[in-house]
Amino acid sequence: MENNKSKDPLHGITLQQILEKLIGFYGFDTLGELINIKCFRENPTLKSSLTFLRKTDWARKKVEELYIKTLPKF
Repeated sequence: MENNKSKDPLHGITLQQILEKLIGFYGFDTLGELINIKCFRENPTLKSSLTFLRKTDWARKKVEELYIKTLPKF
């Protein structure tokens, strides 16, 4: 039987897990500098960020790209 593991680093990980890792690593202050979106700069919370990112594809894509770039540092 072949082991068909996905090479996609986002496979099997939720947006919440991505955000939790990024917030833990960078904090909201640095995230707001790296990705200039209001949900990271003004009164940031995990819940409000998730709500915004689930509705806004371009912002979610930026967060996913940052996560992939940061993976070797985790």
